[in-house]
Amino acid sequence: MATSRPLAVVTGASSGIGAASARRLAAEGFEVVCAARRADRVEALAAEIGGRAVVCDVTSAADVAALAEAVGERCDLLLANAGGAIGLEPVASADLDAWRAMYEVNVIGVVAVVQALLPALVAAGGQVVVMGSTAGQVAYEGGGGYVVAKHGTTAVVDTLRLELFDQPVRVCEIAPGMVRTDEFALKRFGGDQDKADAVYAGVAEPLTADDIADCVAWVATRPAHVNIDRMVVRPRAQAAQHKVHRVLD
Repeated sequence: MATSRPLAVVTGASSGIGAASARRLAAEGFEVVCAARRADRVEALAAEIGGRAVVCDVTSAADVAALAEAVGERCDLLLANAGGAIGLEPVASADLDAWRAMYEVNVIGVVAVVQALLPALVAAGGQVVVMGSTAGQVAYEGGGGYVVAKHGTTAVVDTLRLELFDQPVRVCEIAPGMVRTDEFALKRFGGDQDKADAVYAGVAEPLTADDIADCVAWVATRPAHVNIDRMVVRPRAQAAQHKVHRVLD
């Protein structure tokens, strides 16, 4: 059905920051296309917020083409959120297949979705918001493949902004630090709950998915002439990538 609401596309919408952002954008008045690999989750989310669900793996060319077809001729906001980390091994013993997988989703996947939706974004005078990370700015031990991938994400955003300087499309990166979500660390460690919990041990208040969704909503609702190039957001307890206040028993 035709709608007068602005249209937002959120990739990686099945959990965490993506799901929270989809809910918040819907509350801000957007019709939200919820895109992710897990059909049951995005269908439930879309039903909850009055949006639309599209099953999409951003590393699949066919899925990305189907997403663009479902979106149509106009898109006011793309939140390229799909991404993730695998492992915490040093470079010397890195799993190169894991590095390839991280680069594929965090960099190639972002580019693929941007390419597919760019005509619709230009037509709407829209905005691209890419979910980066502070790992895209500062290296840390064990970060390896994720640091490389997120540096790539940042480079995509900065290059895209330069290349679209004469087009009516804004380009922003939101770069969170420590965010505790339901799945990010758990997936990073292959389902090892103890390792996932250790990431946040002693940190009183890591950021939440809703905190980042609040940032997404603020960026998305600035006037059309205002571009937020990059927003870096950390919990108060995290002064830098390697410096975190922890209170341990």
